[in-house]
Amino acid sequence: MDRDDTTLRVLSTSDLAGLDMPLADVVDTVEQAYRALAAGTSDNPRKLTAKPADGHSVSYAMLGRDGVRDVVAIKTSYKHGLHESRDRQHYYTTLTLYDDVTGLPVAMMDCSRIGSLRTPAASALLARACAAPGASTALVIGTGTQGRLALPFLLTTLPTLERLLLSGTHPDGIAAVRTELARHFPGRDVELVSDLKAAAREADVVVATAGAHTPVAIEADWLKPGATAVLVGHGLAPSTLHRADRVIATSEAQMRITGTDMADADGNLPAVDLELPAIVSGVSKARTAAKQRVFAYNSGLVVTDIALGHRFAQLAIEQGLGTEISLWK
Repeated sequence: MDRDDTTLRVLSTSDLAGLDMPLADVVDTVEQAYRALAAGTSDNPRKLTAKPADGHSVSYAMLGRDGVRDVVAIKTSYKHGLHESRDRQHYYTTLTLYDDVTGLPVAMMDCSRIGSLRTPAASALLARACAAPGASTALVIGTGTQGRLALPFLLTTLPTLERLLLSGTHPDGIAAVRTELARHFPGRDVELVSDLKAAAREADVVVATAGAHTPVAIEADWLKPGATAVLVGHGLAPSTLHRADRVIATSEAQMRITGTDMADADGNLPAVDLELPAIVSGVSKARTAAKQRVFAYNSGLVVTDIALGHRFAQLAIEQGLGTEISLWK
């Protein structure tokens, strides 16, 4: 890029809003990031966390390097008002990218759009990796940001899904789920369920994306043999993890940081059998028997933010979007 090291391109929420990527391309980009991590060409150090004693906020700092793109990046995330309802919370996240060949900055951007895409893409990759043969019914819990794109991404990685079930209570959220599904997969519809226990017993894949204040919590006994339960937010009881036949995570280290609400009475979490990078690289398989109940934990890895963020930065720069600032002048 034609710039000097005193100039940084800043990409706002509105700059990124006009950019679009096919869901299959998002999945491929995220999967490539996992493969590079498994191959040892990328780096994803453990995230740093800060949280006050009263738990009213939480902040994270994540550093990573994408060995495929030769890009280094730092992601920050700050959420305030954790005891409040979602509409009263404040959330800010940024991603700053540097070209590790030229040593020059690429861009600094709002990372919320990146996260809203890479997280359901990772959930869909987990579902594809863990689903039993012949899986035909998917249940999504929650209608927030992750719930609204969960089904389109699931259909991208598991196109043979026949029944799509949704558990949600917010009318606007339910409408948004249906809108996103129709936009990406015209002609497909979702069934709104009122009996969650019955729906869980029918589902081959469950993706729990609900917010922290949800009263919903599927128990292990509700899941059918061979079911896969993917946890992104909330909506699964700890029993689904502790009684699972196989436990898969995007990162065991990160699960032990962000998954403490799934700990047992003694504060313990079970060992992870496999991590997603090893599965997508073809080294190992998530399940060893069709009837196993599999629990999958999606905590997100910064290398996936970097890969997807770099692609969005390229698209934005090609279209002349963003604001150039002389931060270091």
